[in-house]
Amino acid sequence: QLQLVESGGGLVQPGGSLTLSCAASGFTLDYYAIGWFRQAPGKEREGVSCISRVGDRTNYDYADSVKGRFAASRDNAKNTVYLQMNSLKPEDTAVYYCAADPTMCVIGPYKSDYGIPYWGEGTPVTVSP
Repeated sequence: QLQLVESGGGLVQPGGSLTLSCAASGFTLDYYAIGWFRQAPGKEREGVSCISRVGDRTNYDYADSVKGRFAASRDNAKNTVYLQMNSLKPEDTAVYYCAADPTMCVIGPYKSDYGIPYWGEGTPVTVSP
C-alpha cells in the first residue's frame, strides 16, 4: 500500500523554525517528484516546494514566498523528504501536505485536474505570537 505520512507541524512564534517530515511506504521516494503544498483556511492549495531528480541531478524548486526561508531535502536511506522552514511568518500558517508524482512539480496554485496521485493527510503549522 502506497502511503505518505507527514509529521513535524505545530505552533511556533514568528521568526521561529520547524522541520516537516514526509515518510513514504510502499514505494521509493527517490523515483518521484516530491512536492510540499499548503492550504490555509479559505484559500486554495498551493505548491511551495518540490524536489525532483533529472538524470543524476537533484532539482529544487520553491515558491517566491518561501524562497530563502524554506529548504527541502531527501534522505533516501530513510525514504523520507524534509522541509526545513525558517523565519516563519504568520502567513505561513496552513496545513502542509506532501505529495508524490512520477514527474510533475507544481509551484503555485494546485488544480485537482493536475492529478498528482499520492498525498499525505497533512500536518498543521500555526505561526502566532
